[in-house]
Amino acid sequence: MSLLRRHRDFRLFWIGETINRFGSATSSVALPLVAISMLDATTFEVGLLTAAAWAPWLLIGLPTGAWIDRVRRRPVMMVSCATSFVLYGIVPPAAASHLLTVPLLLAVAGLAGAASVVFQTAYTAYLPTLLDPVDHAEGNAKLHGSASAAQIAGLGCGGLLVQLIGAANAVLVDASSFLVALTCLAAIRDRERRTDRERRPGAIRAGIRLVAQDVWLRTLTIFGAVSNLALMGYQAIIVVFLVREAGLTAGTVGTLIAAASSGGVVGAFVGRHTIRFGTARALLLCELGLPTLALLIPLSGAAPWLYLVGGFGVSLGVVGGNVVKATFLQSYCPPDLFGRLTATTAFVNYGTIPLGALLGGALGQSLGLTPALWITTAGVPLAGLVLLASPIRRRRDLPTHHGVGVPATSADSSRVRTA
Repeated sequence: MSLLRRHRDFRLFWIGETINRFGSATSSVALPLVAISMLDATTFEVGLLTAAAWAPWLLIGLPTGAWIDRVRRRPVMMVSCATSFVLYGIVPPAAASHLLTVPLLLAVAGLAGAASVVFQTAYTAYLPTLLDPVDHAEGNAKLHGSASAAQIAGLGCGGLLVQLIGAANAVLVDASSFLVALTCLAAIRDRERRTDRERRPGAIRAGIRLVAQDVWLRTLTIFGAVSNLALMGYQAIIVVFLVREAGLTAGTVGTLIAAASSGGVVGAFVGRHTIRFGTARALLLCELGLPTLALLIPLSGAAPWLYLVGGFGVSLGVVGGNVVKATFLQSYCPPDLFGRLTATTAFVNYGTIPLGALLGGALGQSLGLTPALWITTAGVPLAGLVLLASPIRRRRDLPTHHGVGVPATSADSSRVRTA
């Protein structure tokens, strides 16, 4: 029987997260269009807006992970949703009162980004406690697949909503989605056990040491950082490119980005079912082979359908790879260190996102949008070389337990257990 049919609490969790992803997708189109159409923002300022949303990972990512390991995760997620609801709800009245400015929009993006850091860290650590280990692969596939589908719908609706009700009012959809997610989390019956663990001075160092001394975790973390730098480099300026270079309307931009993102739905299926042929092989296919289609994106100024093909291939590979990696981490990482692992890897992975957004905005401002896209999209398939230079290249499957395979040493393992 399907996990969604037999597991009420996961079903609520899935509904809340799916609707939340839909709302976030609408604002990912609406916020740049607010900056472009209402505030006449420059290409660099649009990149800065994306950077502000991800910069909190660099500022609070590591301490958040150490803290999440000591608290119950569901209440933390609920507070994060409530905070984001308030923050995004500020934008429409500010616009109506002519008080909306680029600095205010940056502040909203930055504070909402901080709430997202807390939510995402708690979410990643909470999911393995909600599901039995045998259900992790199915749960990850369903969450990633529905998130991709919600993103498709949200991106398409985002552009249409901007045309119908205005860019600022379209942000209300995202605010409302956080309210729905909060309601679903509150309705979950399963109650986490209260932790008795006290704060330990070496908590953050333990997470860093776990990643640095383990070849599998280290490789995936470095790859994620390099990949996100390139991905966000082009994604930060693609809306500006499609509006100003390709001459598309807001509704068409949203529809085109949504169609390209539909590769994520296929990717969720591919990620789950290619595991049977080898998790290491599946990872290389998703993260090295498919993203080469990103090189079609800079050609889409004259032929927008090329963005559809390139974006579809990138979305398919990224989501498929994420399913494989999430399932691997949930079985491989010691449960009592999962929050710190999440924070450490996210600090590195997501920490390059604001840098990529700034890079994309700066290149677009100084060199022009098309040259900036060539530089940033070339980095997407090149990031896969990190995986080829690791032991993943020589294996069929990734290990399933910490300390198995190449290499963490016994000394490394003992230090992790006593952290």
